[in-house]
Amino acid sequence: MFVSGLVSVFLFLHATGIDCAFTVTTSNADVRAKENEGADLYCTHSADFGANARVEWKFKDMTGSTTNVIFDGKPTTPYADRVTKFDGMLQFSKVTRKDNGEYYCAVSGSQKFGEVKVKLTVLVPPSMPMCRVPTSVTTGHSVLLSCHDAQGSPPPTYKWYKDNNPLPEDPSKFAAFKNYTYKINTLNGNLEFPFASKMDTGDYSCEAANDAGPAKRCEAVRMEVRDINTGGIVAGVIVALLALALLGFGLWYARRKGYLPKKSASQPKPSVVYQPTSEYGDEEDGEFKQKSSFVV
Repeated sequence: MFVSGLVSVFLFLHATGIDCAFTVTTSNADVRAKENEGADLYCTHSADFGANARVEWKFKDMTGSTTNVIFDGKPTTPYADRVTKFDGMLQFSKVTRKDNGEYYCAVSGSQKFGEVKVKLTVLVPPSMPMCRVPTSVTTGHSVLLSCHDAQGSPPPTYKWYKDNNPLPEDPSKFAAFKNYTYKINTLNGNLEFPFASKMDTGDYSCEAANDAGPAKRCEAVRMEVRDINTGGIVAGVIVALLALALLGFGLWYARRKGYLPKKSASQPKPSVVYQPTSEYGDEEDGEFKQKSSFVV
């Protein structure tokens, strides 16, 4: 029965055109190494590629950019001082957090091509996260608290504390937090209050953690949630109105006592009418004057 099963698998693969030969494999597809220590990436291929099979390694970083690591049988310039290629293995003498990403072992030969992916995670403990906590918030307003650590690898997860007590990710599942409305994103470190209330007043701190080392927490910052000061607003409006009234009274009193100059009466500007000069002789002020005449 076992033999018949193998025959069935072979016939299926043959019928579908899947080639079982020309394989490229790895013994460890998820490599983890501490920063500044060595790392080995494995890649083996079947003999079908031939004795002169071409093996190349490429690296794709976290942004998607691709770089050659091994090309034409030797390390490229960026890796020449810390990478060695062996038969079936790529060896790093030292890795840094910039080496985080995916490595592709590509094999070609006998007009065939095969490839396998190996993920490398460089372990870096988290550093002190940068926390942003507003110190004063008005009730009913939304507020965002943020926390981020750019050093940890793999990327850390985040936990928030209020008055040195951890805040559960889902407050609705705990009786002591059922009246809280906050939302926590453990991946990006955001703590959001859609509608802040006085019960949200407290000392807040954030902790970044991964499996590369001890967790780190920022110093606590106190956030005060206060009601809108309606009395203060009304008092401010009244003071502003009184100031305007006092200013108006001062101007009226100064004018009445003659402390302000009176406006001078405007006099009409004289109108000028132009009259053309007569062609019959000299004229003055535009009026014609009779000249003496004689009769022959």
